[in-house]
Amino acid sequence: MTTTGWIVAILSFAVALVLGFVACTLIRRRKEKNDQRKIEDAEQEALRIVNEAIKSSENKKREALLEAKEEILKNRSEYEKEVKERRAEQQKQERRLQQKEENLDHKTEMIEKKEEALAQKHAALDKEQEEAVEERRRDYKTELQELVQRRSGQVLHYELTGTSGPDHAKQFTFRVTLNGKELGQGTGRSKKEAEQSAARSAPEQLKKREKKEHARTGRCSATIHIGQVNKMI
Repeated sequence: MTTTGWIVAILSFAVALVLGFVACTLIRRRKEKNDQRKIEDAEQEALRIVNEAIKSSENKKREALLEAKEEILKNRSEYEKEVKERRAEQQKQERRLQQKEENLDHKTEMIEKKEEALAQKHAALDKEQEEAVEERRRDYKTELQELVQRRSGQVLHYELTGTSGPDHAKQFTFRVTLNGKELGQGTGRSKKEAEQSAARSAPEQLKKREKKEHARTGRCSATIHIGQVNKMI
């Protein structure tokens, strides 16, 4: 090989080396660019993922807060409903108690009124019994005898005019006369009781007779006897 051939060969080799170096440099730079681009893409993807994670976390946090608020509102609503029901039940119980108290007061008032009426009836019965006892104790025959004897020549007479009823419940009827003129009649379960009844009704008839006598004679003595008869009645 000639010198020129060697030179050409060396130059060719040098050129080849330079071209190889340039090619390697270009390839390395392109690779670096690609790597840089991948890194940037990875960073952007990572940033996107982080942002989505943050956004998702915020959404979940917001959802949790909303769920918590809904639970609080639900619990509050249930509590208010329960309180309302308890108040309604309490008011119902209070109304029942008030009604029972009113009924009890009404019954107590009615019992008091009945007791008062019963006491009044007892008092009236006691008074009637006392009057009856006093009535039985009065001796109308003696009172009538004393009344007519204030004038002389007065004759009282008791006469049995009839009987009625069975033997175990016989009723006697008597009349009383003054100087032969009837003053009154009365009945009783015994002759003594019938005479007392007749004597009891006599003063009224005697009073009428005295009035007639007073109107006829005009004497003052008749007026005195009428006053005495009124006191006896």
